Amino acid sequence: MSDYPPLSHRVASVWYRHYRVYTKNLLSNGIPPFLEPLIFLAGIGLGIGKYVTSMQQMPYITFLAMGLPITAAMFTAAFECTFGTFIRMEFDNVYDGMLAAPITVRDLLVGEILWAGSKGLFFSLAVVFVESLFGIVPMPLSLLTGFVGLATGAMFAAISLLVTSFVTTINHFNFYFTGFLSPMFFFSGVVFPIQNLPPVLRPVAEIFPLTHAVRLARALDLGQATPQMGVDVFFIAAFTAVAGFFAVRRLKKRLVH
Repeated sequence: MSDYPPLSHRVASVWYRHYRVYTKNLLSNGIPPFLEPLIFLAGIGLGIGKYVTSMQQMPYITFLAMGLPITAAMFTAAFECTFGTFIRMEFDNVYDGMLAAPITVRDLLVGEILWAGSKGLFFSLAVVFVESLFGIVPMPLSLLTGFVGLATGAMFAAISLLVTSFVTTINHFNFYFTGFLSPMFFFSGVVFPIQNLPPVLRPVAEIFPLTHAVRLARALDLGQATPQMGVDVFFIAAFTAVAGFFAVRRLKKRLVH
């Protein structure tokens, strides 16, 4: 390892590679994050908002809008580290070339997680920007959501890499998105408070990693500092570390032949 560049350079090189690829098609990659919240708010927020006018002492569309930046970070990180990682690993053989450089598998996968976290930051702030144009989220406090988007992106990148380590065919990711991510979208406090769930389901909602990210983002939006925020931050950090550890351990066996 003495001949290797510094750790920060090795990880940054992975991040920069993904950045260069992503920005080569900046128009097609950069516009959807700004259009998707418009479509969702128009189709769901404005439609349901005619029947549900308020939620937790705020307009329903504001309640919904506070959670959408975090779900955007979740989905973009999940896509990046499932389909994206699998294609780079199994079809394009990108990692074979990258590992021929002086970097380790750990450097490679940590760079993947940081890149997905960066996309989570960008996508969450893109949603906040669109929402701010309509005055439905408090500014400038909502800009703090970007930090939660970064952490959420990294967390779901680690989870998604762990899922990818078990997948042998790309179609298996349908189970992950349909059976895990989609239920979290509806039962993690984005669409309605988890307190409205039947008592037997509330502990399940607390296990969902998205619950803690959404609750943290909403607290920052409202400027509410509570002890629960510390619990949520710890949960996100612990979930990211544990999932990332096992993801690196398992994927190393597939990447080093």
